[in-house]
Amino acid sequence: MTAVILPSVLSGEVNAPPSKSMAHRLLLLAALSGGKCKVKNIAYSEDVMAMTDCITALGAECKRLDGCVEVDGSGFLKDPGESLNCRESGNTLRFLIPLCLTLGKKITLSGSKRLMERPQEVYENLCAERGFIYERSERGVAVCGGLACGDYTVDGSVSSQFISGLIFALLSLDGVSRIHITPPVESRPYIDLTLKAISDFGGKAVMRGNTVEVTGGSLSPRDVCVEGDYSNAAFLDAFNLIGGSVKTGGLDPMSAQGDKVYKTHFAALCSGAPEIDISDCPDLGPILIALAALKNGCRLTGTRRLAIKESDRTEAMKREMLKFGCKLDTADNSITIPKVDLKRPEEPLDGHNDHRIVMSMAVICSVTGGEIAGCEAVRKTYPDFFEVTERLGLRVRLDGEKL
Repeated sequence: MTAVILPSVLSGEVNAPPSKSMAHRLLLLAALSGGKCKVKNIAYSEDVMAMTDCITALGAECKRLDGCVEVDGSGFLKDPGESLNCRESGNTLRFLIPLCLTLGKKITLSGSKRLMERPQEVYENLCAERGFIYERSERGVAVCGGLACGDYTVDGSVSSQFISGLIFALLSLDGVSRIHITPPVESRPYIDLTLKAISDFGGKAVMRGNTVEVTGGSLSPRDVCVEGDYSNAAFLDAFNLIGGSVKTGGLDPMSAQGDKVYKTHFAALCSGAPEIDISDCPDLGPILIALAALKNGCRLTGTRRLAIKESDRTEAMKREMLKFGCKLDTADNSITIPKVDLKRPEEPLDGHNDHRIVMSMAVICSVTGGEIAGCEAVRKTYPDFFEVTERLGLRVRLDGEKL
């Protein structure tokens, strides 16, 4: 599907979409609570549906209502199926592998080719050390083990999803466990999100220094509400840096979401050509690149993990920004964006099957105009992105099926 965008100035009021990161955590914890819960303020993106499908396959009952999922966890993990389809969701895959390792039963977690290309060495090494089965292929990974309470050591420089996944698994077991995280601890805010979600269900998981102490069996059924998403709100707020007037509501100023730092980074882009470390907020990389090119340029550091996202975001942005006349200087862990006068691309932009690439390109095209192929990638986390932005004034025509 293609989006053709004409220069536009956006204005109006809109609520931020629900946080996918928190939705994943709350849905899984609702199932782990062993009782009946409601998870409110849900948006049925591809990633969220992947999680609900997988916890259903593991024995929970999930009833999808309008903006709410009713979860009954009374049968969760008691008679799990043998196959889970994680689609393209990194959270779903990495949160569920350790949980599957507690079951003593061989379970296959499948997904897209790109998802299976993303790093899983933390779990592969854990399985090798403890004699568990870990069989990886192009479209899936099969695991079987007897993960138990105890002490674990995890490399803090890898994705925090591995740490969160281990925490969830240990919550399902009786006893107290400890996860020792070797520094540097990257993406610490995402660990904080996990601990916040656990506390919403009355669970006990605390982080002291670089050690997380987890008390198994401490969760209780609760009704919870997914907070607004700072990651996707950044794309709405971005229009304000290029002449728009968009007011985004529904965000918790006390949120533990690390991506709320985008407001500080946006301010820095407006005042000069800053150096910004995104090691704790890699998902902001594409929109920061887009805005830097539209404003004063900048240098991003801590960019290494952009290569292992839904696309290789460093290479994807480098390729697409060149179509606007902006040549990025990329290194192993940094990206330098020059200040240039962007032009309308003479050829279609490629969304690289990556929602954040598509939304970043849409922001630039609202200034230059342009055509984005593969715009349906927004379904992954923000299915109505183009409907929302069109109501705010984006002049966009979608070819093909309706988003």
